[in-house]
Amino acid sequence: MIEQQKRQDSDQALKIRRRRAGIAAFLVGLVATLAFFAFFPGLPHVIDWGAILLSLAVGGLAQWGCQSSVTRKAKEKAERM
Repeated sequence: MIEQQKRQDSDQALKIRRRRAGIAAFLVGLVATLAFFAFFPGLPHVIDWGAILLSLAVGGLAQWGCQSSVTRKAKEKAERM
């Protein structure tokens, strides 16, 4: 009973950690890509729809990568115990 409670608390903590990490990674990817298109010399300094869509895609990719990394590290930690 106590082990089941600990497992549920651990699963809940992992979900919260994955969500927070995913949100942060998405925002960092989005802002970094928009900043690249806004300030990189040689590019027209205009944010068009292509730059916005690419920024959303990079943010989504960053979110997926970060969440999978958090999950993989949690599984490795659980296997060691």
